[in-house]
This record gives sequence, structure tokens and C-alpha cells, in this order.
Amino acid sequence: MIIINEPFVSKLLKETIAQMKIPVLKNNFAKQLKQNFNFIDDHEAVEKIKKGEITNIYSNSENCINWINNNIEFTDLPEKIKLFKNKYEFRKLIKPLYPDFYFKKITFDEIETIDISTIKLPFIIKPAVGFFSMGIYQVNSKIEWEETKILLKDELKTIKGLYPKEVMDSSMFLIEEIIEGEEFAVDVYFNGNKKPVILNIYKHIFSSSIDVSDRAYFTSKTIVEKYHDDFLKLLDEIGKLAKLRNFPMHIELRINKQGKAIPIEANPLRFAGWCMTDMAYYAYGINPYDYFFNQKQPDWENIFKDKVGKQYNVTVADISKDIKLNDIENINYEAFAKDFKHPLELRKMDYKTYPVFAFMFSETNEYDSKEFDYFLKSDLKKYIIMKS
Repeated sequence: MIIINEPFVSKLLKETIAQMKIPVLKNNFAKQLKQNFNFIDDHEAVEKIKKGEITNIYSNSENCINWINNNIEFTDLPEKIKLFKNKYEFRKLIKPLYPDFYFKKITFDEIETIDISTIKLPFIIKPAVGFFSMGIYQVNSKIEWEETKILLKDELKTIKGLYPKEVMDSSMFLIEEIIEGEEFAVDVYFNGNKKPVILNIYKHIFSSSIDVSDRAYFTSKTIVEKYHDDFLKLLDEIGKLAKLRNFPMHIELRINKQGKAIPIEANPLRFAGWCMTDMAYYAYGINPYDYFFNQKQPDWENIFKDKVGKQYNVTVADISKDIKLNDIENINYEAFAKDFKHPLELRKMDYKTYPVFAFMFSETNEYDSKEFDYFLKSDLKKYIIMKS
């Protein structure tokens, strides 16, 4: 069964649902899409889950968590989701794998009163339950901490109400040590035999050492071949700790100086957010939804035959925090698209509601960083037309 919800449903996901006749939970958002889906209502979905007729559940959005908590609490899904969605619970889960890793939970009110001298600098602070790099800050000094408190509160006011509490909750925060090293993201599902199956590995790149944005990701034959086996081993250990079966996940990791992969966070019951997981389809012909529901495994050897020297990218056109969304008149999408050598798909977003105006999937030659270098350094304001 698929539960679809805001903020975005891709063409690939809609077409896959229709072609495979995957049961779709009938909610207001799904009905508004006006698609010929195989709808099932709440009661039918619950009964089928109780009878074991529905064993695989996927959602494009964490907005589904509330429905799961309220309707299928008799399963272990609510518990499993909490283990990963709550970053503090996730750190506790994997502590046996990283016994020396420092992390601390604090409330929103404690941000003002906490004695910063008791915390080792530098550190990262982020909502214990968060989404899309919102409310995440790196703090390198006591002076920066004072600035961060102001920025954090201002940002939380701006994004208040955008997402359900199960997706973005600003009442509790996690402080943790910084994980130095290159960052990666993995779309993976645990099959009926409790074994992880990797569907894609992305490298997440940044404009600087203090950048925490979700602006740029890419994948390639080189990336997948280099990290697949090590990541698979780690995911198998995490799966055993959480006792995962028929469970999709998007997990972010960093490789430290010693070459050890350390998870940053894990997002349950979905692959990359905003249907960014479709990158696997553009890059490798892997339909992640089909692979999960039909328990398929990528044949990487054959997939890679014509992928030598190619790189597949996603650029997230986020809107600068100093721009009020209601002050935007329009977006010059034509100019934006022209700045890509080989665009594969331009996704226009609801920039009046969410602080992002587009996702661009593109192809470049491997190691050609000019395109990313430009977009990582740009504030993207040249594409945003403000009201006069």
C-alpha cells in the first residue's frame, strides 16, 4: 500500500501506482490528484493489514506518520518509525555501533539557558524531529552560539505550520558532535528476509565547511561501486538492531578520516524526499517503487555497462531565508533551465508554500564540477522575480 501526501508527488510515482495497481490510501490529498488509482479507505486498509494481505507500506511523505500512529498501532510500524524519525532515538539505537559518539537532547526552552561551556565545540544543533535541513546549525564558538539562537528562532517562526508535528517538531533538539568527512545518502529497503537492498547512493556536496543545505547531490558508477558493499554491511547491522523487515528508508552518512561510515540521520518509510529518489530511474533505470513492492535487486554489473564517465545530478533550488515567499511574483524557469548543459527533468515547485522553487535532474560528465560549483555559490536570486 502507498500513502501519498504533500509536499510533492512525481510523475514517475503516479504512473507506477497506476500501472502496478498498487493500493492507495484514500485521503484528501490523494483524491485531489484526480488519478485513476486503486483507492482503499481507512477501514479496508486496516483490515487488510490485520489479515496480512498488505505487508509492504511506502509513503512519499512523512506526513503519513500521524495516520499510521492512529490507525495501525497494533503493528510495529509506529515503533520502528519513531526509532528513525526521532534523531535522539536513532542515536540511542545505534550507540552499540558508536559507543564514543557524543549527543545530548535539550528542549526548546533550554536553548536559552544551557551552559555552552559544558559542550565540546564545535557541534551541530538540529530538531530531534526535523525535515529538509530546517533548523540545522553548526556552532563553532560561544559568539556563534549567541548568533545561532537568534537565527534558529527566526527560522522556526518562518516555517511554523508548514509540516505536521510528526514531521517537524521544534519542541526538542539534538546537540551532537560534528562528523567530519564526505557526506552520502542511500535509498535502501529491507526485504522480507530482513536483508538490506540498496537502490541508489548519492554524494551530497556543499559550498563550504559550514554549509548544511540540501542544494546538491549526485550519483555515478564510481560512487556506487566504491561504497556499496561497506554501506550494505552497516545497514545490515542497523537492520538487525531495529529488526527491520519490508521497510524502506533514506539514510544519510559521513565517512570520517578513519574511513568509517557514521550515520547522520535516517528517514523511515520513504526514500529520498520530494520524490528525489527518482534519480535512480534517470541514472540507472531503477524504478525505486517497483523495486520495493516487487522485492527486486539491482543487477549493478549490467546497469553499469554504459555508465562509465557519466554523472547524474539533482540541484535543489531553495529560496534564501531573507526572502519572504509572499513577496515573490514569479520564477524565471527558462533562465534557470538554460544554465544546465543537459537537463533531464525540471520540477517546478509550489514556492508560495515551501521555500524551494525547483528540483532539476541533470547529466554531466563525471568530475565536471562547473555546473555544481556555480549553483552551490549562487543565492539563486537572479531567477526570482519579486513583486514591485
